[in-house]
Amino acid sequence: MADWVDSGFLEAGGKRLEYACWGPPPGEAPTIVMLHEGLGSTALWRDVPAKVAEATGFGVMAYSRAGYGQSDLADLPRPLDYMTREAVEVLPQVLDAIGFRRGILMGHSDGATIAAEYAGRVQDHRVRALILIAPHFFTEEMGLAEIAHARKAYVTSELRGKMAKYHRDPDNTFYGWNDAWLAEDFKKWNVGEVIDYWRIPCLAIQGSADQYGTLAQIAEIETRSYAPVETAIIEGAHHAPHLEKPQETLAAITEFCAGLEAIEAVEPVT
Repeated sequence: MADWVDSGFLEAGGKRLEYACWGPPPGEAPTIVMLHEGLGSTALWRDVPAKVAEATGFGVMAYSRAGYGQSDLADLPRPLDYMTREAVEVLPQVLDAIGFRRGILMGHSDGATIAAEYAGRVQDHRVRALILIAPHFFTEEMGLAEIAHARKAYVTSELRGKMAKYHRDPDNTFYGWNDAWLAEDFKKWNVGEVIDYWRIPCLAIQGSADQYGTLAQIAEIETRSYAPVETAIIEGAHHAPHLEKPQETLAAITEFCAGLEAIEAVEPVT
């Protein structure tokens, strides 16, 4: 299979978004579309996309949402349902722009929630499964406290300078995320109902020491999903097990993808 090594910009949601691709193109293999965390970007996935492409044989595409990386800036303040809007208004355009045919949505943190919302709110038979790393469906006090701590760190530490290496406008990136999560009305945010509408398998991954969410987030998936659910709790990892415990996390992803392909091989693709 030819490598689909490419990078550039695409148009979606009225914004110019950066993207990068690895591995075989959509016409030759399934595609994993990677959705980053609340302060992430294409570059901040580091070597994970390349390793996932190599280990699974799937194509991998990652992109930076508006306000992240080198993409256009986000319109602030973000509405408190910004993850839902991203799922139903922007992500469909991203998938169409890359010629997505069949594959998996793989998200981390905010990106996992966006992927989960897409599966529950958008009817798209091209999406065959979900891989959700540290997803959140409702707020928890410990997570909100950590986000408040991040706000202090942004002002008083080297965090802003570090973010400036990866984002065009670190203030747009940080406050777009942080202001929404710390808004008073966001405390009652809950999108757990989207899980009820999934009809595709899910691999849910979380670090055992995740500082932004408890295993109640994973339990929400296990108790609500009518579709098959696999879980991988990565011991000793915090909020980013794919970076902190890469071998264990990649092994879980690879095994899940192999199982999905085995199922696809005996079922007609619609």
